[in-house]
This record gives sequence, structure tokens and C-alpha cells, in this order.
Amino acid sequence: MIPPLIVQAALNRQIDIIAITDHNASANVSAVQKAAEGSGLTVLPGMEVQTHEDIHMLCLFASLANLENWQHEVDLSLPEALNQPEHFGEQFVVDESGEFIRSEPRLLLTATQFSIEEVLEKVTQLHGMVIPAHVDRKTFGLFPTLGFLADWWNFPALEISRHITPEGLFQAFPSSKRLPIIQSGDVHRLDEFLGTTYFDVEEPTLPEIYKALNGENGRKSKM
Repeated sequence: MIPPLIVQAALNRQIDIIAITDHNASANVSAVQKAAEGSGLTVLPGMEVQTHEDIHMLCLFASLANLENWQHEVDLSLPEALNQPEHFGEQFVVDESGEFIRSEPRLLLTATQFSIEEVLEKVTQLHGMVIPAHVDRKTFGLFPTLGFLADWWNFPALEISRHITPEGLFQAFPSSKRLPIIQSGDVHRLDEFLGTTYFDVEEPTLPEIYKALNGENGRKSKM
């Protein structure tokens, strides 16, 4: 997707904050942030990483520098395999206007060597936040893939797909009641924005979102 169109699509739906979380990649985050400058839209830096258990995890960061450090870790953990565009599609890197810069030659549509615990540890060390993505999905979702939510996984929230409600998740997987729920669009096309999760915060930053998920100092999150 083209960065200015991403920004406009979010604003058209009165969305104030988004995160760019490409699969095992972050090269396009800065382009969307630049495209959003002066628009009123906050763009959090992030990544959707695939663990070796084949679970998708949203990794969100307060700064682009910390995301870049995480990208270095992910690069080292990915297999030395080349992308096959005829099968998996192109992996384009663009600038803030959407102009082509380069294609990423390494295969990103695969799992890293990191376990769930390692992702939590490494991202936390970089002052980031880890949220299991689309936990209800049959492929790459936490509950259908592993069938449980371990007590020692210190997640601030769980993300559900557009295909289920929090009540539906609680009924199907009762252990999910322990954590706050957010819902994201898993947006691959411009018409897939949702904007169903609301945060009552003082400013649109990752630390404030963390407080909202924990109900700290009057901050709140709801769907």
C-alpha cells in the first residue's frame, strides 16, 4: 500500500493512531511516519513477527531506533532463503510518497528462530510491547495453534481478528478473560481499516497505551 493513501484511509475513518506491523519487516515504517507528518495521525513503529511455534506476535515500539535494533535481531534469526515473487509476491520498500526504492530479496514470509519467550524478553529489553496477533485465527493464532495461554507470558493484551467478538473469544477460550482485548484490522488493503478499539489517554504514545490497557491513572481502553 502507498503511504499517503494509508494515512488518508485512516483519517477518513476518524482513526487517530495506527501501527505499521509488516511481517518480520520494518523498512516501510519510516515512510508512513513521514507521510503522516502534520496530518494529526500518529504512526507507531512495529512489526508482526512469526515465532518458531508459528505464532504471529505484534511488536510495538516507542521509537524507530528501538524498532531498527529489533529488526537487526530478526534478520539474524531468519533463514537464509530468497523470496520467490512469483509465488509469494514482491516485497517492496518505498519512500513517503510511495516511490519504489528497492525490493527485499530475503524471504520474509516465514518463521524466525525465536520462541514466544524470546520475543517477549528481547522486545521488552528494547522497551517495546508484545501482543499476540489475531489469537482466534486458525493459522498463526495463539489459541487454535497452541491451545493455551501460559501464566508466565506477560502480555498486556490479546488481539482478536475482525471475525470474532470479545464475548465469542471468551466463550471459545475462557483463559482469554484474564487480559484486555483489542481488535485490529490486520490491514492489507485500504478498505480493511476497522477503528474499533478506543484508548482514553493523555497523548498517543506507547507508554500511554500501556497505561490504558492496565487501567492506570484514569487511562482506559475499550471496544
